[in-house]
Amino acid sequence: MANPIIELNRLTKKYGDFKAVNELDLTVNKGEIFGLLGPNGAGKTTTILMMMGLTDPSSGTARVCGFNATKDPLSVKRLVGYMPDSVGFYDTMTALENLMYVGELNGIPRSEVEERALATLELVGLSGEAIHKKTAAYSRGMKQRLGLAEVLIKDPEVIILDEPTLGIDPSGVKEFLGLILHLSREKGLTVLLSSHHLHQVQQVCDRVGIFVKGELLAEGTLDTLSNRIFAEKSFEVHVNLENAIDLPWKDEAEMRQLEAVQQVRVQGQVIEVISSKDLTPAIVRFFVHKGYDVSGVQKKEYGLEEIYEKYFEKNLTE
Repeated sequence: MANPIIELNRLTKKYGDFKAVNELDLTVNKGEIFGLLGPNGAGKTTTILMMMGLTDPSSGTARVCGFNATKDPLSVKRLVGYMPDSVGFYDTMTALENLMYVGELNGIPRSEVEERALATLELVGLSGEAIHKKTAAYSRGMKQRLGLAEVLIKDPEVIILDEPTLGIDPSGVKEFLGLILHLSREKGLTVLLSSHHLHQVQQVCDRVGIFVKGELLAEGTLDTLSNRIFAEKSFEVHVNLENAIDLPWKDEAEMRQLEAVQQVRVQGQVIEVISSKDLTPAIVRFFVHKGYDVSGVQKKEYGLEEIYEKYFEKNLTE
């Protein structure tokens, strides 16, 4: 059953005549990882600032954990951890000292804060000598882990991450996203992840929202969005043959007679078949029965990149 923890209703932010966010409706459920995906300048950070009560909307409402972020921002801040795209620390202090300081600011008793800070640092993968190293010597990836620890030490219900993998090397990105997924699943954390990196969002998010020019063009699971925009070619199979096909292909007409086949394309040793339902087994049987040597079969998957490009192109042409 859906259990909404973030509810945005016609949320709008204007700067003069410019609408940074335009009548945004969005619901994120408890324990979900939601990816807010869009290019730089799309309005993602402005949306987050309104959700945190850090800037007032021009109209509409943002409710987080049951509280109106505009009227009761302090209640929201107590329950939500926010990591901006650029995290800052006291460079002359160690990671542990930075985290203990943040913990005390969040009301953790001095008698408990060191133990809690150490446990949180271990949770995000910082331990040993790293916790006693001054943060001035930290790499970007280590700083992001420490930033996540600062978010987690107050035991929030929701964490909001704004471009969290910016500037991290590929192996660090993989580890960081794996950590986010683990935390969400193990602790039931709700995560709102804002990013313009499609592949990274696709790896961890349960649902995504495509955000362009201040408007949410579409939201849903990858399968839902794929089926919606690629309904005319919902299944595409590429059959690789040992030998190239001579044109015209003598068996093309018979292939087109298979139920649900919509389009057949021959490109050398590869034959592409588009159909309204999954015909992979029938297609393979067809080629084997006809005596072709099949070297490979691939089902085309429409990932987030194709989905995003379609929605983005559509928006640009309207």
